[in-house]
Amino acid sequence: MSGAMFGKVLIAARGEIALRVARTCRELGIRTVAVYSTADRQTAVVDFADEAVHIGPPTARRSYLNAAAIIEAAHATGAEAIHPGYGFLAEDPDFAEICEANDVRFIGPPAHVLAALGEKSRARDIMAAAGLPVLGSGAGGSQAGPPDQLREEAAAVGYPLIIKPSAGGGGKGLTVVRGAADLLTAYAHARSTAQAIFGDARVYLEPYLDRARHVEVQVLADQHGNVIHLGTRDCSVQRRNQKLIEEAPAPAVSADVLEAMTGASVHASRAVGYQGAGTFEFLLDEQGNFFFIEINCRIQVEHPVTEMVTGVEIVREQLRAAAGLPLSVGQHDVSVRGVSIECRINAEDPRRGFAPAPGRLTEFHCPGGPFTRVDTHGRPGLTITPDYDSLLAKVVVWAPDRAQAVSRMDRALSEFRASGPGLATTTDFLRGVLASQPFRNAEHTTALVDQLRAERSAA
Repeated sequence: MSGAMFGKVLIAARGEIALRVARTCRELGIRTVAVYSTADRQTAVVDFADEAVHIGPPTARRSYLNAAAIIEAAHATGAEAIHPGYGFLAEDPDFAEICEANDVRFIGPPAHVLAALGEKSRARDIMAAAGLPVLGSGAGGSQAGPPDQLREEAAAVGYPLIIKPSAGGGGKGLTVVRGAADLLTAYAHARSTAQAIFGDARVYLEPYLDRARHVEVQVLADQHGNVIHLGTRDCSVQRRNQKLIEEAPAPAVSADVLEAMTGASVHASRAVGYQGAGTFEFLLDEQGNFFFIEINCRIQVEHPVTEMVTGVEIVREQLRAAAGLPLSVGQHDVSVRGVSIECRINAEDPRRGFAPAPGRLTEFHCPGGPFTRVDTHGRPGLTITPDYDSLLAKVVVWAPDRAQAVSRMDRALSEFRASGPGLATTTDFLRGVLASQPFRNAEHTTALVDQLRAERSAA
């Protein structure tokens, strides 16, 4: 790379992350191109970007997953690079290769790194070879074998176990199996779900930890061999294995474990030749042992909490790394101050098992006040469609300590207003999680949401 910053970037994403990337580009003097489907014609990033190109109908495969249309938009507008956000094509090695073949820079890891780490069971083997602790042996991989073979593999892993899509990510398509009687049905369901969501039926088996913490490490790497970490995040509050509340740094984790976890992430990043922003995800058991589960080769939804406690602007560093510039910070520059919490506001109804509850926003009001940030594409009149992810907004706060951060978040959520015909949000449910004793005491695990829902049902 020449080491010169891009003049124009196309943003191949939608929703709040598209607007967030566009804002950083504007601060850097980079012109932006938004792409949008018919359903997103009235969204905020279309108005904010310097240019906007319609790329297809609402169906994602004919718009945001349409690589040909996106490359054509980049060429037509003179965009030198494409930022894929955190969904759709963000971790697609084929798309990264297509960008390279068309002389457009993909803002993310090289295609060969995406190919190696995007297949989850293979990524786990690579990380195990790099010295990271992993759960189980990765049985049950590429194709469905005879039932007796599957039973043997499951017995070797042990129950309860979890079936994961090899091509998956974002907590989607996971299936928990608690006994041998349910194995064959669950395995068939997991494969069909993986095929439907990811276009790839391959799955693998891992031991399942009922009471685990979900802790992750943010890394940044450039093309000059510089690799740093930005500390940890706790993402244990989840529904359907997908995150609802995140915070940085991860609370109630010993200094020794934190040092081992962050050091292992940096070491593994160097070993695979990583570039850009990435997140190493771990499970932390009740004894303080941590296990690698996957690496997300993109910016994460929850990146704002890391920015709030470190002052490092992650999208800016992504752009620098992709342009061939060195990171603007070294490990010695990174210090973690205070506590930041993020709550995801989804257009879902917690009373109906978090079923999607889209609709037209007739009222939309975001909280303000000290150390309060809202990343959103919402505004009055916007229709939240059922075509895409239900994320509406991310409310993020910072405070000097965790107790103040929890209090500030509760205050911020009390100010949040989003309503309209048919629309429901997770706002009140999130306030209930914040008020729960396990969360306030930093004793919560990935089982917390199910525990709270069971308590409410029994009340």
